[in-house]
Amino acid sequence: MHTLEQLRRGECQGATRLKLSEQLTEVPEEIYSLADTLEVLDLSGNQLTDLPSDFFRLTKLKILFGSNNPFTHVPEVLGEMPELEMIGFKSCQIKTVSEQCLPAKTRWLILTDNRIETLPNGIGRLERLEKLMLAGNRLRAKESASGVHAAAFFGHPML
Repeated sequence: MHTLEQLRRGECQGATRLKLSEQLTEVPEEIYSLADTLEVLDLSGNQLTDLPSDFFRLTKLKILFGSNNPFTHVPEVLGEMPELEMIGFKSCQIKTVSEQCLPAKTRWLILTDNRIETLPNGIGRLERLEKLMLAGNRLRAKESASGVHAAAFFGHPML
């Protein structure tokens, strides 16, 4: 794990992985100094409620974890991140997942233990989706997500 102070002093320069858990309420501006190298970012265990609108500047980012933060929605800026393929926001307070928040390259979407009731229809366009974890939500067993029965997501691998 890294510290905010290490990031500020430039000690993380060139890092491909970064884990910051310091009760952050916003993403530190210094994180963008890693935009050319950062592939894995773990912001779990903070107090984040959203990501900045320019978060897409992390153009190499492939994996993002934002678990155990008070997010109430999956940040829409993620949909603007062309390389992002693994997204984890478990044990947050997420109620909504919009059409715009899911990048086309999404392979893993981990949203367990939230408050999600419905999924966006656009989830069906994620051709690379291999793992969709939704246990511990408030999904209703009804037609949603491009005509796919919501209950089919539980305990069954995506084909």
